[in-house]
Amino acid sequence: MNKRPREDEPSSSLASAQKRQFGAGGGYGEQEGYSEERNSARRVADHYSARSNQTLEERENSPIIYLKKLNNWIKSVLVQLYARPGDCVLDLACGKGGDLIKWDKAKVGYYVGVDIAEGSIKDCMTRYNGDSDQQRRKKFSFPARLICADCYETRLDEYLCEDAPFDICSCQFAIHYSWSTEARARQALANISALLRPGGTFIGTMPDANVIIKRLRETEGMEFGNSVYSITFGEEYTEKKFPASRPFGIKYKFHLEDAVDCPEWVVPFHLFKLLAEEYDLELVLMKNFHEFVHEYMQRPEFLDLMRRLGPLGDGRSGQSTLSQDEWEASYLYLAFVLRKRGPPPSQRRANNPNRGKTFLAEEDIEFLGI
Repeated sequence: MNKRPREDEPSSSLASAQKRQFGAGGGYGEQEGYSEERNSARRVADHYSARSNQTLEERENSPIIYLKKLNNWIKSVLVQLYARPGDCVLDLACGKGGDLIKWDKAKVGYYVGVDIAEGSIKDCMTRYNGDSDQQRRKKFSFPARLICADCYETRLDEYLCEDAPFDICSCQFAIHYSWSTEARARQALANISALLRPGGTFIGTMPDANVIIKRLRETEGMEFGNSVYSITFGEEYTEKKFPASRPFGIKYKFHLEDAVDCPEWVVPFHLFKLLAEEYDLELVLMKNFHEFVHEYMQRPEFLDLMRRLGPLGDGRSGQSTLSQDEWEASYLYLAFVLRKRGPPPSQRRANNPNRGKTFLAEEDIEFLGI
């Protein structure tokens, strides 16, 4: 497995933007096709809702099982690096609750999961309650609350005012769905900033726009990929130019075997960083997955975790491991960490014993603006 070189410089057409702040309330005027993109968000939600919880055997038979394990390792490293015992966690686009065990191992004190897909939230409830085959040995140690809402459309600060401030917010493989319009991107960051305490941390993963645009320009047509993924851009991007004056709504079709088959949006990271700064969120870390793997595998505790999770094998000769095509697909992503400006409070807010429940019924799922 060879480390690929990092494209440090943004793609030329994206880099042509001057380093400037976006106008307050939106610097690009009315968002054309806004209702269309809301429909796209609903199609994404329906796609994830329709995916059923897999059994352990089904998961192990996935054609991208080692890529999934690598992704889990990266998310686990992020949680272990930045979560502290007793933390209040806000998990945006929490999906089916695949990270619940990670938060439990971090000994967090409270968890709020938000997702647009009703089917996913219900599966998350099932996983939290331990009513499936999710290798649960004991109940989770933290109370939880689950909300079905589009966190890129809905103001969450007033709704969750009694739960806030949160110590850590996570959004894994999903923040790019907010980049269909400026309004949605702003609402996502406004929610995160309003709900995090000063000094609080926002951790996440998203597609790496530098890699995606570079790969598009290297191919003759409008589609590229390998045996496990494909990315297809529409004919409106035939010139393969993406003016920085219009950074939102750059849509492509993404297919990942046994995982994703829906529209996604390019997020030029340097512009994401600028927009986040408007909401008092400062960049702490940004690394492509390849760089992330090579750096954190140097630490013994994370190398041991890699062996236990198994994406690169456990040291036994002949054991299957990440394929070259899966490793190439991982290069499409980056990990990031942002921190809310301001000094951390001198003492942690006492947990409200009425927040959340330790067993959730369907009637406990809250629907907000859906």
